[in-house]
Amino acid sequence: MIDELPMFPLGSVLFPHAVLPLHVFEPRYRALAERCLASDREFGVVLIERGHEVGGGDARFDVGTVARIVQAGQLDDGRWMLVNVGVQRLRVHEWLADDPYPLARVERLAHGDSVGVTPDLVGDVVTLLRRVLAMHVELGNPVAPIDVVLDDDPVQASFEAAALAPIGSLDAQHLLEIDDAAARLTRLHSMLEEEREMLELRLSGD
Repeated sequence: MIDELPMFPLGSVLFPHAVLPLHVFEPRYRALAERCLASDREFGVVLIERGHEVGGGDARFDVGTVARIVQAGQLDDGRWMLVNVGVQRLRVHEWLADDPYPLARVERLAHGDSVGVTPDLVGDVVTLLRRVLAMHVELGNPVAPIDVVLDDDPVQASFEAAALAPIGSLDAQHLLEIDDAAARLTRLHSMLEEEREMLELRLSGD
């Protein structure tokens, strides 16, 4: 089913089940927050391909995530502090007017299946992710906590691991666009291997 959804283009990727805090200060996104809070609390998040978060005029990827506001507080000057959680992936079929805020006709995508996901694959990703995060900590880089615990559901686990991984936004977008959990975990494992090799070189001083 295709429906109309307020959209919030960002410079980062939101995965299903991940938490997204937002400080909303631009007038058009204040209006978006107020609309969402008065209805079903849902809006779409997509990665900006080219351009900036503030001011509009950006180019956007078509695959993103439906977000739901779970906590909201408004400051005296009208700004909103929102805590949001990713619900499910979406695909934009048509961008509508950006006034007063971006709108799009979107299809909510199925979570995908877990065919091919084995305990060994999940375990290998967790082990490698913990190692990569620990190496970033050793280098003094801000990253997610290294005590990685994933959900028992393989599809949710694949999104959680992707959200915790210290990867760039384009790599994260590629993972979001993959339809099945096994392929997502396999690709993430390859990304983490590349990251581990690079970090080992940095730590060795070579």
